[in-house]
Amino acid sequence: MPAKYFPTHGHLLVCQGPNCQARGSALLHKALWNHLERESLVYYKRGGTLRLTESGCLGSCSFGPSLCVYRAAPAGAGLEEAWYAAVDFPLAARIAQAVHEQGPLPAEHQYGPE
Repeated sequence: MPAKYFPTHGHLLVCQGPNCQARGSALLHKALWNHLERESLVYYKRGGTLRLTESGCLGSCSFGPSLCVYRAAPAGAGLEEAWYAAVDFPLAARIAQAVHEQGPLPAEHQYGPE
């Protein structure tokens, strides 16, 4: 039997590097996972569209926890990415909801190219 494919709107990665873990990234990942499960936003739930993964270092070590988002760009114009530093649970939940709804991503705590 082939692997089952689940369509997604985006992929969220939460840094688990040592500096981010010292700033609570393991708890953030667990809380966000529980939220996605509870709200049926995780990809394998009916109506869910999000993937969540623990990642290695995302490079903003002094400003963790860090979170990165990848999703299809509006109008199918390639891949959109967004990088966040100093992420707390309320911000992570807002980011996840925006990705699920395919709406604008929050600007709060975003870093990277303008």
